[in-house]
Amino acid sequence: MTNKVVLITGASSGIGKAIGEFLAAKGYRVYGTSRNPKEQEKNGIKFLALDVTKVETIEQVVEKILQQEKRIDYLVNNAGMGITGPIEETPDEEIRKVFDTNYFGVINVIKAVLPAMRSQKDGFIINITSIAGYMGLPYRGIYSATKGALELTTEAFRMELKEFNIKMTNIAPGDFATNIAAGRYHAPVVKGSPYEKNYGNTLKLMDEHVDKGENPMVMAKKVYAVMQEKNPTIHYKVGEALQKFSIALKHILPDKVYEKMLMNHYKL
Repeated sequence: MTNKVVLITGASSGIGKAIGEFLAAKGYRVYGTSRNPKEQEKNGIKFLALDVTKVETIEQVVEKILQQEKRIDYLVNNAGMGITGPIEETPDEEIRKVFDTNYFGVINVIKAVLPAMRSQKDGFIINITSIAGYMGLPYRGIYSATKGALELTTEAFRMELKEFNIKMTNIAPGDFATNIAAGRYHAPVVKGSPYEKNYGNTLKLMDEHVDKGENPMVMAKKVYAVMQEKNPTIHYKVGEALQKFSIALKHILPDKVYEKMLMNHYKL
């Protein structure tokens, strides 16, 4: 059994919940966050209120854990939100909101734990990104951008942190059966919009993919496996073989051929 301390953002449902419960069963001391926790503790996860878009709540949670545990060994940045819509018709405030959550929020949580990890000369930060971050997907362009930005930032961050013995990696899931579709911002399908037909059809296809997605426990087991690695690599992908293969194809195929493949997939 281990007494290592893990902080997981977005742990009340879906992938974050599965990761928290799996790690707690393995003996980790797990602190999970959500904006409005309904319980103080459940299935081994101690819940704390945290909104990644509000730095003061991040600092309060980190301080509370350090007061109780004296250390934070692992940070799993899982909190995030989805967004769909034609980029032209997506309100600026919604674009900023998803960047605040999926990108700036993650950066601020990392900044909050780094002093403690540097002091203890050890730490491991895992950023949950998305296979969508490896390609610009139609009507999910903003979401792809937030996750792609985090993938690249992690590459830089890793090099900056090596001298402090702090590890960082990305784990990119494909489609998983979670409630992200219900919680994401949907730009409305506007009657008479030039995007009405294609966006409407693509939206239905995206929701079908999530509904048929894999069990979040697959991600939990992958996170645990990566946590055991002494020298983790930079990028991990978790999902159906076709989803992971699509990333490899992007490096092989000419740009226009790959674009055509995506358009055929989404029936555009």
